[in-house]
Amino acid sequence: MTGVSSPENITDTDEQAIRRIQRWLRTRSGMSYQDNKLILLANRLMRVCFQFDISGMTALAEQLESSNRNDVQIAVMNAASTNHTYFFREPEVLSFFELSILPTLPQNNVRIWSAAASTGDEAYTTAIQICERRGVAWASQNLAILGTDISANVVNQAEGGIYGENHVTHIPATWLGKPLDIGNYLAPAGLRQYRISDNIRPLCTFRRMNLTALPYPFQKKFHVVFCRNVLYYFDRATQHDVAEAIYDVTVPGGWLLTSVTVSLRDLKTRWVNIQPGVYRRGLGA
Repeated sequence: MTGVSSPENITDTDEQAIRRIQRWLRTRSGMSYQDNKLILLANRLMRVCFQFDISGMTALAEQLESSNRNDVQIAVMNAASTNHTYFFREPEVLSFFELSILPTLPQNNVRIWSAAASTGDEAYTTAIQICERRGVAWASQNLAILGTDISANVVNQAEGGIYGENHVTHIPATWLGKPLDIGNYLAPAGLRQYRISDNIRPLCTFRRMNLTALPYPFQKKFHVVFCRNVLYYFDRATQHDVAEAIYDVTVPGGWLLTSVTVSLRDLKTRWVNIQPGVYRRGLGA
């Protein structure tokens, strides 16, 4: 089996199998791969076939549908998710968080959830922003950031806190008008790699979680939820259900931050749209 460069390279049999896997992904994880992403998905699934010595797409589809091979199922979900992120991504949303949301958060027991956290860049970026405003000492006593993702691989990477240059290259030298001494939060860790420093690493906890498995299991609600890496994978019905489930685990007056490219306005959720990528739960809701 070789890589696929165009739809003409996919046999009818393989296409039928890939569509079965598309449906399995939608049912199992909510991911909605459109037809124009078929080549991308096919190439990612081939890596899973190679990893587990599976003969082809049809055999892979059969394993997903009829076996209890949890390792294969996780590998397919890992392969299907992009997981490309980096520190200080979408600065317009981060600026709003730091200047308009952070000052309104309580002085004690602040809880933040990075949903679909990928490799943890977002969670650690948030920790850095809060430490810059309220100090590391305050954060160590009053801040808890949870990062969750469906992919075990990226959760492990987030917990490890080691990042290559492509993750940190967008960190600005000056942030919101002030010099950002990133050396307080990231230290060199070998050739072109950086390690999260011990002063902010304990602020972030990472767990594996499927966002489409409802209801969510949290006993305490969150003040802010970041969900910027995954909604565009879901169809509209799943986007609605996930947004509503996040609403239910957010405190009154709490916030939801999405990618600026994803709008909830037509989904008829309870969130109030503040600006692109920024939504708020009513204070009395």
